[in-house]
Amino acid sequence: MESLVEKIIKSIAKRGRGTIASPLDFASYGNSKSVQKAFERLTADGRLIRVARGMYCYPKIDKSLGLGVLNPTFEEIAAAIAKRDKARIVPTGAYALNKLGLSTQIPMNVVYLTDGSSRKVKLQGNRGITFRHTAGKNLAFKNDFAMLLTLALREIGDGNLAEEQKSVIIKQLQCIPLDTLKKDFPLIPAWIRKIITSAYE
Repeated sequence: MESLVEKIIKSIAKRGRGTIASPLDFASYGNSKSVQKAFERLTADGRLIRVARGMYCYPKIDKSLGLGVLNPTFEEIAAAIAKRDKARIVPTGAYALNKLGLSTQIPMNVVYLTDGSSRKVKLQGNRGITFRHTAGKNLAFKNDFAMLLTLALREIGDGNLAEEQKSVIIKQLQCIPLDTLKKDFPLIPAWIRKIITSAYE
């Protein structure tokens, strides 16, 4: 008879390398204590890696460069937590700037706005993810790029955008039809709308 450990790892493996799972996902497999023990055993065996409290990853393995086990990114962990909590999230602050190519700095602690609960998640190596609750209307954008751009530029502030940064933004905007962005204009400050429309002049 197949053990609980093997049932869990087989189910996770079907989803592919890079899958992030929680013992809560396997509540139907047995009592919570047994499921937790199974995850601890899979971690001890090296088949899973613990990325945060209650979150485990079936890691990707790099063979071409010999890097071995690859830890999931901030984004992958945050997305898994948001999916579990049925919440919307969007990066803000320095991480939003990095994602748009406006900064080369990768913060050790990233901040996401969410319509879910506020919380801090500790990761390995003194890294962390902060989920900061915000009103749902602040995440009501129809275009994800428009939302990310708005939060990133708010971090920089009106009048503080360098010409080099503006060029990076305009290049990205030119790949997106203006009509899809205009739907979100009521949520975007006037000074940011001006930067957006300048990309299409």
